[in-house]
Parts: sequence; C-alpha cells; structure tokens
Amino acid sequence: MNIIVCIKRVPQTADAEVKVDSSGKDIERQRLSFDMNEADMYALEEAVIFKEKFGGEVTAISVGDADTDETLRIALAKGADSAIRIKAEEFGELDGYKTAQLLAQLIKQLSYDVVFSGCMATDDAYMQVGVALAELLGVPHATLVTRIEAEEGKAHVYRELEGGLLEHLQIDLPAVISVQTGINVPRYASLIAIRRAASKEIRTVGKEELGDAEFTVNSEIEELFTPPVTKRAEIIEGDPEEVSTRIATIIKEKGLI
Repeated sequence: MNIIVCIKRVPQTADAEVKVDSSGKDIERQRLSFDMNEADMYALEEAVIFKEKFGGEVTAISVGDADTDETLRIALAKGADSAIRIKAEEFGELDGYKTAQLLAQLIKQLSYDVVFSGCMATDDAYMQVGVALAELLGVPHATLVTRIEAEEGKAHVYRELEGGLLEHLQIDLPAVISVQTGINVPRYASLIAIRRAASKEIRTVGKEELGDAEFTVNSEIEELFTPPVTKRAEIIEGDPEEVSTRIATIIKEKGLI
C-alpha cells in the first residue's frame, strides 16, 4: 500500500508572546520555536501504522521553505520512507486552498492508495486543506476521523460530530482522510532513527516540476491585528421581568431579531 501523509511546519505559540510584524500581515517569528503541526503528528502515526499492517511505503509531503526540511526529517525518523518538499517560496502568498492545489498537482504524479492529513493547522486554524485536496484529486474524503478500519479497497472510518456523536462511513480507496488528535499515540523517534534521517535525501519540487500554478481561487491577508480590549459582559440585575425586558431590548438593539 502506497501511503502519503501531508504535514506542516508551524510555530509553537501556546506559551509564547505573539506579535504582529512590521508588515502587518505576519507575526514575528525570530524568537519562536517550530515543530510539526499537532494533528499532522497523528496523521503521520496513522500512516506508519497502515504501513506496518499492510506493507508498502509512506511518503511525507510538505509545502514550505528550506527550514521545513527539518520537520520532514522528523517524519523520516518516525517512520516515513521518503520526503518531498514543495518550494513555497516560488508560489507567493499561500492560503489553505492554494496549498491544496499545490499538493494535488504533486500527488497526481505519484501512486497512492490513501492520503492522510491532520484535521486542522494550529497556526492559522485552516481546516479545508484535506477536503479541498480530495475534491481536486477526485477521490472520497472523510474529516475529523477518530478511528479507521481498512480492508481490501475500502475503509471504515468513524468521524467526530457535534454533541459527542460519531458517524460511521464506508469509503472506497484511494481516499483522503483527515484525522483528529487522539486517534492514536504518536511514537517518539529514536536517536538512531534521527541520525539516519539526517543523511536521507529530501526531494524538492517547484515551478519547474509542477508548472506555474494558476490558482483558481485567490485570497490574501490584508491585515493582522490584536483584537481591541472592550467590555465583554454586562451584569443584568433586577427581578425576572426586568431582566427579561432588558435582554429582549439588547437582542433587538444588536439586530439579532
């Protein structure tokens, strides 16, 4: 089974002070540490589990600059057999859909039975890459997947829905599956595996291999800013009739009814 896993290098911002840079369209990255996107770690582990169960090879793909090679080497150390980086610097400003287009252009050149991705990117909260990729490839997809059972040419997937509900789907392979965190327990890379990964070649592709992409949908960031601090709550006091009257007035003022 040929398995592809799409991963992303993201800044670790949970415990860091994030500031908008001088361009007003990005954040200051100099003092931030970077790692593989959290959901993509689970996607990588699921890809390796599939390889161990069904045989075949795992190819890790990422869209990014030269620093992304470090993240791809982590994927190699954790079980991927090969890695490919799409040179993001050759394609200008990218959003989720443009990223999916580049991935699709590359994946169409490869042989694959299943494509794994994380359900969401932690840096920009995009969740459409997996769905858009499946549509561009013309294959079935499932998102927010918490469990997978594969058989010959098919996969049973279980999706997380609102309200604690689960959805069980049977989809034909090849397919794109975007996994939820918690679907498995990602493994640690051994020191020996890290050393071996350091010497492996990472293939890079750009406009020469993919062509000058004609993006069918274009968007760009106009401005990033920290939300202004405003009054967030109003305590309404009084008897039930007074409170309900005040709430109704607020709802009407806000144009909600």
